[in-house]
Amino acid sequence: MVLVRRRVAGLAVVLAMLPLGLTGCGLLDSIGQEADPKPTPVDEGPERARVRVQAYLDAMKAKSVADGREQLCAPLQESFDLSATGPNGDFAKHFSVSTAKITDVRAKGADQEVSTVITVKAGGRSSPIKLLFTVARADGQWCIAKEAIGGNTPPASGSPTPPADS
Repeated sequence: MVLVRRRVAGLAVVLAMLPLGLTGCGLLDSIGQEADPKPTPVDEGPERARVRVQAYLDAMKAKSVADGREQLCAPLQESFDLSATGPNGDFAKHFSVSTAKITDVRAKGADQEVSTVITVKAGGRSSPIKLLFTVARADGQWCIAKEAIGGNTPPASGSPTPPADS
């Protein structure tokens, strides 16, 4: 009987010490905590900007004014309708876009700047033109907010999208 009491007492001591031992190993640290705390949000800006600009470049090559207009932010759409097919518009009939390539995407504040090079063919001549698109978030959607001649110089590493450091 004394032997049984000693075993029970010994078992009770081991069971009482077990949680302390497990805490020291860190095994009980996660009890009561979420298995996966809030994941780090992924910045979708560069990819969303790239998709919008690529759709616009594809529309330019196909001469699809409606598809090009769809990529623009609402304030630009009104002026786009008037100028897109004009003599200097992106969808003018007197030239064609044979190639269009995104060369760089980088953050600029809350917006994304997308640098491109398009090859324009007019009157038997081909010329490369650099265009810089500013892609912004408006009403929860990414859209092209600005287009200008020029562009950012791609990083020397050859990577088209440097990490955002802002």
